[in-house]
Amino acid sequence: MMRDAPATLRIELAERSYGIVIGEGLLDDADILTRYVTARDALVVTNVTVGPLYAERLVEALTGKRVRTLALPDGEQYKTLDVLGRVFDALVEARLNRDACVIALGGGVVGDMAGFAAACYQRGIDFVQVPTTLLAQVDSAVGGKTGINHAGGKNLIGAFHQPRAVISDLATLRSLPPRELRAGLAEVIKYGLVDDAEFLAWIERHVEALLALDMQALGYAVRRSCEIKARIVAADEHEHGQRALLNLGHTFGHAIETATGYGEWLHGEAVAVGMLLAADLSQRMGFLDAKDLERIRILLRRAGLPDTAPRIGATHAFELMGMDKKVLQGRIRLVLLSRLGAGMISGDYPADALQETLRTYFEAAA
Repeated sequence: MMRDAPATLRIELAERSYGIVIGEGLLDDADILTRYVTARDALVVTNVTVGPLYAERLVEALTGKRVRTLALPDGEQYKTLDVLGRVFDALVEARLNRDACVIALGGGVVGDMAGFAAACYQRGIDFVQVPTTLLAQVDSAVGGKTGINHAGGKNLIGAFHQPRAVISDLATLRSLPPRELRAGLAEVIKYGLVDDAEFLAWIERHVEALLALDMQALGYAVRRSCEIKARIVAADEHEHGQRALLNLGHTFGHAIETATGYGEWLHGEAVAVGMLLAADLSQRMGFLDAKDLERIRILLRRAGLPDTAPRIGATHAFELMGMDKKVLQGRIRLVLLSRLGAGMISGDYPADALQETLRTYFEAAA
Protein backbone atom coordinates (compact mmCIF):
# COMPACT_ATOMS: atom_id res chain seq x y z
CA MET A 1 0.00 0.00 0.00
CA MET A 2 1.32 3.43 -0.96
CA ARG A 3 1.92 5.78 1.93
CA ASP A 4 1.88 9.54 1.86
CA ALA A 5 5.27 11.20 1.92
CA PRO A 6 6.30 12.30 5.42
CA ALA A 7 5.41 15.83 6.46
CA THR A 8 8.26 17.95 7.78
CA LEU A 9 7.89 21.01 10.00
CA ARG A 10 10.52 23.15 11.68
CA ILE A 11 10.79 24.83 15.02
CA GLU A 12 12.76 28.01 14.38
CA LEU A 13 15.12 28.62 17.32
CA ALA A 14 18.22 30.01 15.62
CA GLU A 15 21.10 27.56 16.13
CA ARG A 16 18.76 25.22 18.04
CA SER A 17 16.24 24.92 15.20
CA TYR A 18 15.15 21.41 14.31
CA GLY A 19 12.76 19.39 12.21
CA ILE A 20 9.65 17.43 13.08
CA VAL A 21 9.03 14.55 10.69
CA ILE A 22 5.56 12.97 10.66
CA GLY A 23 4.59 9.90 8.66
CA GLU A 24 4.14 6.14 8.58
CA GLY A 25 7.03 3.68 8.49
CA LEU A 26 9.68 6.10 9.75
CA LEU A 27 11.12 3.56 12.22
CA ASP A 28 12.33 1.52 9.25
CA ASP A 29 13.55 4.47 7.19
CA ALA A 30 17.34 4.38 7.48
CA ASP A 31 17.74 7.51 5.33
CA ILE A 32 15.58 9.66 7.61
CA LEU A 33 16.96 8.22 10.84
CA THR A 34 20.62 8.55 9.91
CA ARG A 35 19.98 12.05 8.54
CA TYR A 36 18.92 13.24 11.98
CA VAL A 37 20.97 10.91 14.21
CA THR A 38 24.40 12.07 13.08
CA ALA A 39 26.38 10.77 16.04
CA ARG A 40 28.37 7.56 15.69
CA ASP A 41 27.47 6.38 19.21
CA ALA A 42 23.93 6.39 20.57
CA LEU A 43 21.93 5.15 23.53
CA VAL A 44 18.29 4.28 22.84
CA VAL A 45 16.24 4.87 26.00
CA THR A 46 12.89 3.09 25.92
CA ASN A 47 10.71 1.17 28.36
CA VAL A 48 9.80 -2.45 28.92
CA THR A 49 6.53 -2.06 26.98
CA VAL A 50 7.72 -0.18 23.91
CA GLY A 51 11.18 -1.72 23.67
CA PRO A 52 10.06 -5.23 22.63
CA LEU A 53 7.83 -3.72 19.94
CA TYR A 54 10.16 -1.26 18.27
CA ALA A 55 13.70 -1.08 19.66
CA GLU A 56 15.20 -3.79 17.42
CA ARG A 57 13.73 -2.20 14.28
CA LEU A 58 15.07 1.20 15.25
CA VAL A 59 18.56 -0.13 15.96
CA GLU A 60 18.64 -2.04 12.67
CA ALA A 61 17.69 1.10 10.75
CA LEU A 62 20.51 3.09 12.37
CA THR A 63 23.02 1.57 10.00
CA GLY A 64 26.72 2.11 10.59
CA LYS A 65 26.28 3.30 14.18
CA ARG A 66 27.16 1.82 17.55
CA VAL A 67 23.86 1.68 19.39
CA ARG A 68 23.04 0.44 22.88
CA THR A 69 19.56 0.08 24.36
CA LEU A 70 18.23 0.71 27.86
CA ALA A 71 14.68 -0.28 28.83
CA LEU A 72 13.22 1.52 31.86
CA PRO A 73 10.14 0.46 33.82
CA ASP A 74 6.90 1.72 32.29
CA GLY A 75 4.78 4.31 34.07
CA GLU A 76 4.59 7.88 35.37
CA GLN A 77 5.42 6.61 38.86
CA TYR A 78 8.93 5.76 37.63
CA LYS A 79 9.73 9.30 36.46
CA THR A 80 12.07 9.77 39.42
CA LEU A 81 15.65 10.61 40.30
CA ASP A 82 16.39 6.99 41.12
CA VAL A 83 15.26 5.70 37.74
CA LEU A 84 16.95 8.62 35.98
CA GLY A 85 20.19 7.37 37.52
CA ARG A 86 19.92 4.23 35.39
CA VAL A 87 20.23 6.36 32.26
CA PHE A 88 23.38 8.03 33.57
CA ASP A 89 24.77 4.63 34.55
CA ALA A 90 24.16 3.30 31.04
CA LEU A 91 25.85 6.33 29.44
CA VAL A 92 28.90 5.97 31.67
CA GLU A 93 29.13 2.19 31.29
CA ALA A 94 29.04 2.58 27.51
CA ARG A 95 31.80 5.22 27.81
CA LEU A 96 29.83 7.62 25.65
CA ASN A 97 31.33 11.05 25.12
CA ARG A 98 29.98 14.50 24.36
CA ASP A 99 29.59 13.64 20.68
CA ALA A 100 27.11 10.83 21.46
CA CYS A 101 23.33 10.98 21.13
CA VAL A 102 20.46 9.84 23.34
CA ILE A 103 17.41 8.58 21.43
CA ALA A 104 14.08 8.61 23.28
CA LEU A 105 11.84 5.80 22.01
CA GLY A 106 8.50 5.84 23.77
CA GLY A 107 5.95 8.16 25.28
CA GLY A 108 6.15 11.27 27.38
CA VAL A 109 7.82 9.69 30.42
CA VAL A 110 10.63 8.21 28.32
CA GLY A 111 11.06 11.45 26.38
CA ASP A 112 11.16 13.62 29.49
CA MET A 113 13.66 11.39 31.27
CA ALA A 114 15.92 10.72 28.28
CA GLY A 115 15.95 14.40 27.40
CA PHE A 116 16.78 15.43 30.96
CA ALA A 117 19.62 12.91 31.07
CA ALA A 118 20.92 14.27 27.77
CA ALA A 119 20.70 17.83 29.12
CA CYS A 120 22.80 16.89 32.17
CA TYR A 121 25.29 14.30 30.90
CA GLN A 122 28.67 15.96 30.35
CA ARG A 123 26.75 19.26 30.54
CA GLY A 124 24.64 18.47 27.50
CA ILE A 125 24.67 16.05 24.57
CA ASP A 126 22.40 15.59 21.58
CA PHE A 127 19.12 13.78 21.79
CA VAL A 128 16.45 12.80 19.29
CA GLN A 129 12.81 12.18 20.09
CA VAL A 130 11.09 9.14 18.52
CA PRO A 131 7.66 9.37 20.19
CA THR A 132 5.34 6.36 20.03
CA THR A 133 2.23 7.75 21.78
CA LEU A 134 -0.22 10.33 20.52
CA LEU A 135 0.36 12.53 23.56
CA ALA A 136 4.11 12.56 22.94
CA GLN A 137 3.76 13.12 19.19
CA VAL A 138 1.51 16.16 19.58
CA ASP A 139 2.96 17.64 22.74
CA SER A 140 5.63 16.33 25.10
CA ALA A 141 8.22 15.40 22.46
CA VAL A 142 8.06 18.89 20.92
CA GLY A 143 9.50 22.00 22.53
CA GLY A 144 12.44 20.91 24.65
CA LYS A 145 10.84 20.52 28.07
CA THR A 146 12.50 17.69 29.98
CA GLY A 147 12.32 16.60 33.58
CA ILE A 148 11.16 14.30 36.35
CA ASN A 149 8.55 14.38 39.07
CA HIS A 150 8.89 15.03 42.79
CA ALA A 151 6.54 13.98 45.57
CA GLY A 152 5.70 17.67 45.99
CA GLY A 153 4.71 18.26 42.39
CA LYS A 154 4.87 17.19 38.77
CA ASN A 155 7.93 18.04 36.64
CA LEU A 156 9.48 20.16 39.39
CA ILE A 157 13.02 19.06 38.44
CA GLY A 158 14.06 19.55 34.83
CA ALA A 159 15.64 21.61 32.09
CA PHE A 160 14.94 23.07 28.69
CA HIS A 161 16.95 21.01 26.21
CA GLN A 162 15.85 21.02 22.60
CA PRO A 163 16.10 17.78 20.60
CA ARG A 164 17.96 17.56 17.31
CA ALA A 165 14.80 16.21 15.72
CA VAL A 166 11.40 14.71 16.44
CA ILE A 167 10.60 11.66 14.30
CA SER A 168 6.95 10.65 14.71
CA ASP A 169 6.01 7.32 13.13
CA LEU A 170 2.21 7.33 13.01
CA ALA A 171 2.17 3.56 12.59
CA THR A 172 3.28 3.13 16.20
CA LEU A 173 -0.08 4.53 17.32
CA ARG A 174 -1.69 1.25 16.22
CA SER A 175 -0.08 -0.48 19.20
CA LEU A 176 -1.40 2.04 21.73
CA PRO A 177 -3.91 0.79 24.31
CA PRO A 178 -7.23 2.62 23.74
CA ARG A 179 -6.91 4.44 27.07
CA GLU A 180 -3.53 5.89 26.06
CA LEU A 181 -4.93 6.99 22.70
CA ARG A 182 -7.80 8.77 24.41
CA ALA A 183 -5.38 10.47 26.82
CA GLY A 184 -3.42 11.80 23.84
CA LEU A 185 -6.59 13.24 22.35
CA ALA A 186 -6.88 15.52 25.38
CA GLU A 187 -3.76 17.38 24.25
CA VAL A 188 -5.08 17.59 20.68
CA ILE A 189 -8.32 19.12 21.97
CA LYS A 190 -6.25 21.55 24.03
CA TYR A 191 -4.72 23.09 20.90
CA GLY A 192 -8.14 23.75 19.44
CA LEU A 193 -9.45 25.28 22.65
CA VAL A 194 -6.50 27.56 23.27
CA ASP A 195 -5.48 28.61 19.77
CA ASP A 196 -7.65 27.51 16.82
CA ALA A 197 -11.45 27.40 16.83
CA GLU A 198 -11.49 25.92 13.33
CA PHE A 199 -9.26 23.07 14.46
CA LEU A 200 -11.58 22.54 17.44
CA ALA A 201 -14.52 22.20 15.05
CA TRP A 202 -12.47 19.78 12.90
CA ILE A 203 -11.79 17.64 15.98
CA GLU A 204 -15.51 17.57 16.76
CA ARG A 205 -16.22 16.30 13.24
CA HIS A 206 -13.45 13.68 13.31
CA VAL A 207 -13.23 12.45 16.89
CA GLU A 208 -14.63 9.03 16.01
CA ALA A 209 -12.17 8.68 13.12
CA LEU A 210 -9.31 9.54 15.46
CA LEU A 211 -10.44 6.94 17.97
CA ALA A 212 -10.71 4.41 15.14
CA LEU A 213 -7.03 5.04 14.22
CA ASP A 214 -7.79 6.56 10.84
CA MET A 215 -4.25 7.38 9.71
CA GLN A 216 -5.25 10.32 7.54
CA ALA A 217 -7.13 11.93 10.44
CA LEU A 218 -4.35 11.19 12.90
CA GLY A 219 -1.75 12.58 10.51
CA TYR A 220 -3.62 15.87 10.25
CA ALA A 221 -4.21 16.05 14.02
CA VAL A 222 -0.52 15.49 14.77
CA ARG A 223 0.63 17.91 12.10
CA ARG A 224 -1.76 20.71 13.06
CA SER A 225 -0.98 20.30 16.77
CA CYS A 226 2.75 20.49 16.04
CA GLU A 227 2.27 23.54 13.81
CA ILE A 228 0.57 25.39 16.66
CA LYS A 229 3.15 24.34 19.22
CA ALA A 230 6.08 25.10 16.89
CA ARG A 231 4.88 28.67 16.35
CA ILE A 232 4.35 29.29 20.06
CA VAL A 233 7.64 27.70 21.16
CA ALA A 234 9.58 29.66 18.52
CA ALA A 235 8.19 32.88 20.01
CA ASP A 236 8.75 31.91 23.66
CA GLU A 237 11.20 29.04 24.08
CA HIS A 238 11.58 29.22 27.86
CA GLU A 239 7.95 29.93 28.76
CA HIS A 240 8.33 33.51 29.92
CA GLY A 241 5.06 34.51 28.25
CA GLN A 242 2.70 33.07 25.69
CA ARG A 243 4.09 29.51 25.79
CA ALA A 244 2.26 29.10 29.08
CA LEU A 245 -0.94 29.02 26.99
CA LEU A 246 -0.02 25.43 26.13
CA ASN A 247 -0.62 24.56 29.79
CA LEU A 248 -4.39 24.91 29.55
CA GLY A 249 -5.79 22.53 32.16
CA HIS A 250 -2.35 21.52 33.40
CA THR A 251 -2.25 23.41 36.70
CA PHE A 252 -5.48 21.71 37.77
CA GLY A 253 -4.43 18.44 36.14
CA HIS A 254 -1.04 18.29 37.82
CA ALA A 255 -2.79 18.70 41.17
CA ILE A 256 -4.91 15.65 40.35
CA GLU A 257 -1.85 13.59 39.37
CA THR A 258 0.10 14.58 42.47
CA ALA A 259 -2.79 14.03 44.88
CA THR A 260 -3.73 10.61 43.51
CA GLY A 261 -0.20 9.29 43.11
CA TYR A 262 1.51 9.39 39.74
CA GLY A 263 0.14 6.68 37.50
CA GLU A 264 -3.44 6.30 38.77
CA TRP A 265 -4.60 9.04 36.41
CA LEU A 266 -2.96 9.31 33.01
CA HIS A 267 -1.63 12.78 32.25
CA GLY A 268 -4.10 13.37 29.44
CA GLU A 269 -7.01 12.28 31.62
CA ALA A 270 -6.03 14.76 34.33
CA VAL A 271 -5.55 17.50 31.72
CA ALA A 272 -9.02 16.79 30.30
CA VAL A 273 -10.65 17.43 33.67
CA GLY A 274 -8.30 20.37 34.21
CA MET A 275 -9.52 21.96 30.98
CA LEU A 276 -13.09 21.68 32.25
CA LEU A 277 -12.12 23.47 35.46
CA ALA A 278 -10.41 26.20 33.44
CA ALA A 279 -13.51 26.55 31.27
CA ASP A 280 -15.75 26.58 34.36
CA LEU A 281 -13.73 29.43 35.89
CA SER A 282 -13.74 31.23 32.53
CA GLN A 283 -17.54 30.99 32.49
CA ARG A 284 -17.77 32.34 36.05
CA MET A 285 -15.70 35.31 34.88
CA GLY A 286 -18.07 35.97 31.96
CA PHE A 287 -15.80 34.87 29.09
CA LEU A 288 -17.70 31.71 28.15
CA ASP A 289 -21.37 30.88 28.33
CA ALA A 290 -23.05 27.70 29.48
CA LYS A 291 -23.28 26.37 25.92
CA ASP A 292 -19.50 26.72 25.49
CA LEU A 293 -18.84 24.77 28.67
CA GLU A 294 -21.27 22.03 27.65
CA ARG A 295 -19.69 21.87 24.19
CA ILE A 296 -16.32 21.13 25.78
CA ARG A 297 -17.83 18.55 28.13
CA ILE A 298 -19.58 16.75 25.26
CA LEU A 299 -16.40 16.61 23.19
CA LEU A 300 -14.40 15.17 26.08
CA ARG A 301 -17.08 12.53 26.64
CA ARG A 302 -17.10 11.62 22.95
CA ALA A 303 -13.32 11.25 23.14
CA GLY A 304 -13.75 8.82 26.03
CA LEU A 305 -12.16 11.19 28.54
CA PRO A 306 -13.28 11.83 32.12
CA ASP A 307 -15.33 14.90 32.95
CA THR A 308 -15.43 14.47 36.74
CA ALA A 309 -12.58 14.93 39.19
CA PRO A 310 -11.43 12.81 42.12
CA ARG A 311 -12.55 14.00 45.56
CA ILE A 312 -9.22 15.40 46.71
CA GLY A 313 -10.81 18.43 48.36
CA ALA A 314 -10.67 22.07 47.30
CA THR A 315 -8.16 23.02 49.99
CA HIS A 316 -5.72 20.26 49.08
CA ALA A 317 -6.06 20.99 45.38
CA PHE A 318 -5.32 24.67 45.96
CA GLU A 319 -2.24 23.81 48.03
CA LEU A 320 -0.89 21.58 45.27
CA MET A 321 -1.59 24.23 42.65
CA GLY A 322 0.61 26.55 44.70
CA MET A 323 3.62 24.42 43.70
CA ASP A 324 2.95 24.95 40.01
CA LYS A 325 5.80 26.41 37.95
CA LYS A 326 3.56 29.27 36.77
CA VAL A 327 3.23 30.69 40.30
CA LEU A 328 4.81 34.15 40.46
CA GLN A 329 5.11 36.24 43.63
CA GLY A 330 2.76 33.88 45.40
CA ARG A 331 -0.02 34.24 42.82
CA ILE A 332 -1.15 31.24 40.78
CA ARG A 333 -1.30 32.22 37.13
CA LEU A 334 -3.94 30.23 35.28
CA VAL A 335 -4.56 29.59 31.61
CA LEU A 336 -8.19 30.49 30.93
CA LEU A 337 -10.32 30.90 27.82
CA SER A 338 -11.40 34.34 26.62
CA ARG A 339 -13.48 32.43 24.05
CA LEU A 340 -13.34 29.04 22.40
CA GLY A 341 -10.14 29.02 20.35
CA ALA A 342 -8.43 31.77 22.33
CA GLY A 343 -6.52 31.27 25.56
CA MET A 344 -5.33 33.86 28.04
CA ILE A 345 -2.87 33.79 30.93
CA SER A 346 -4.11 35.52 34.04
CA GLY A 347 -3.31 35.93 37.69
CA ASP A 348 -6.15 38.43 37.93
CA TYR A 349 -9.22 36.35 38.66
CA PRO A 350 -11.65 36.54 41.58
CA ALA A 351 -10.34 34.33 44.37
CA ASP A 352 -13.88 33.35 45.37
CA ALA A 353 -14.66 32.24 41.81
CA LEU A 354 -11.62 29.96 41.77
CA GLN A 355 -12.59 28.48 45.13
CA GLU A 356 -16.12 27.84 43.90
CA THR A 357 -14.76 26.04 40.84
CA LEU A 358 -12.48 23.92 43.04
CA ARG A 359 -15.34 23.05 45.39
CA THR A 360 -17.64 22.17 42.50
CA TYR A 361 -15.21 19.66 41.01
CA PHE A 362 -13.07 18.41 43.88
CA GLU A 363 -15.74 18.11 46.57
CA ALA A 364 -18.61 16.73 44.48
CA ALA A 365 -19.01 12.98 44.15
CA ALA A 366 -16.91 11.71 41.23
